[in-house]
Amino acid sequence: MSQTDSFIEEVTEEVKREKLFGYFRRYGWIAILLVIVLVGGAAWREYSLAQSRAQAEEFGAQLVTALDVEDAAERQAALAAVPAGSVGAESVRDFLAADQAIAAQDFAAARDLLDGIANNDELPAIYQQIARFKFATQAAQDTDIATRRAALQELNVPGQPLRIMAAEQLMLLDLEAGDQDAAISAARLILDDAEVTQGVLTRIGQVMAALGVSDELDAEVSE
Repeated sequence: MSQTDSFIEEVTEEVKREKLFGYFRRYGWIAILLVIVLVGGAAWREYSLAQSRAQAEEFGAQLVTALDVEDAAERQAALAAVPAGSVGAESVRDFLAADQAIAAQDFAAARDLLDGIANNDELPAIYQQIARFKFATQAAQDTDIATRRAALQELNVPGQPLRIMAAEQLMLLDLEAGDQDAAISAARLILDDAEVTQGVLTRIGQVMAALGVSDELDAEVSE
């Protein structure tokens, strides 16, 4: 390589370095800003997670304190006073408060709490369905069979996760209404369902045994 070529190459490299430094002086603040944003974002995320954990722990501690109250009615009031920081936390609190209202036989209060959960479209569908199921099976004890049946029939449709349990409760409502034939027919439908669980089979078998038709149903199960 001649001295001229070497000189030209050195000049070219120097020009490149000058351009690079020029770009850095002109736009380097952007890179620095990106670093600050990334570091700051990570720090804020960690802070937010720590805050969320602290709030969840405080919420749980307040629920436990409320549940330690001896009287059921007072427990219900203590639970209702616990502040909830999110819709999900509020539903957990209201489920617990509804349980205490049922224990205190304040069914009207329990229904109001469960109705609020069942009709809150911000919650996952399963929360709403559990609320409806608890309404029909626990909070509606002082209502007529037709009211409970209507609530359960909303759940006893294809695709609903609580369908089999709702069908079982509908069978029990037939017995409560004194319609043994309808109850036995409902039991057979449940036994023939592909989604029936062993727990439901056992409970139905116990009920049917009390009615004196367990042998017939046992034969259907074994087929």
